[in-house]
Amino acid sequence: MNTYRIITDSSCDMTQEMADALELDVVPLTVNYKGKEYPNYLDGRELNIGTFYESLRAGEMATTSAVNPTAWKAAAEKAMQAGQDVLILAFSSGLSTTFSAAVMASQELLEEYPDRKIYVVDTLCASLGQGLLCYHVANRRLAGATLEEARDYAEANKLHLCHWFTVDDLMFLKRGGRVSGATAVMGSLLQIKPVMHVDNDGHLVPVSKARGRKASIQAMAAKVGETAIEPEKQTMFISHGDCLQDAEYLAGLLREKYHVPKIEINYVGPVIGSHSGPGTLALFFLGTHR
Repeated sequence: MNTYRIITDSSCDMTQEMADALELDVVPLTVNYKGKEYPNYLDGRELNIGTFYESLRAGEMATTSAVNPTAWKAAAEKAMQAGQDVLILAFSSGLSTTFSAAVMASQELLEEYPDRKIYVVDTLCASLGQGLLCYHVANRRLAGATLEEARDYAEANKLHLCHWFTVDDLMFLKRGGRVSGATAVMGSLLQIKPVMHVDNDGHLVPVSKARGRKASIQAMAAKVGETAIEPEKQTMFISHGDCLQDAEYLAGLLREKYHVPKIEINYVGPVIGSHSGPGTLALFFLGTHR
């Protein structure tokens, strides 16, 4: 029996079924939408993801709130009261205050439960990139890895977790300050699609541009050939902002070109989707570097 729990937050964009199978506890961030706050549960019980993207396409705006220390403390304390230690794998500090809130909660808990252990890892990951790191760490826990071994694996491999994104509408990135107004307007007119990644500081940064949607997806797939470690043996994750057909096209390229044996596809959740918009497509895999 494992003597520790792994806790992450809902920016991981896993399905609830996957989180349950991996015995992960997931703390929700909050989406502020249509004048109401919605906890971002993985099963969509508060906010239907399809309806959410339809509203964004219709011009609705949404903002998000990080997990606060109180919520982290409540989740971790439940495990500690049961005599278990805790490993927290938190959303990138480069994109949210969720990690710093987890650190604050852990410091309080260590004072209250001096006989227990709690470690907090800044994953420097987002969406199913965070999910894929959690997937690998949780599988090691299920295979018998100790708390420290699981923590060390996360720290050693988080900067090998490659994130590649493209978006369909640059205006969402403009609102979040990721691109300038002029770039967004010209890009939309010329059908220029950015190819971006999450860097070693956990920030989303543009890397290149492609002319048209299909070219941007092909450029993302090509990154696997450049940096992936034995892609023919990997599990890769794809998340999408309500554009399943594009996600399946990308998955087909990965199977055809690199013989990737297992690919999991799920939505970009409303936390990331609020800022990246409908039509976001993202690919995650382990590579030699980001």
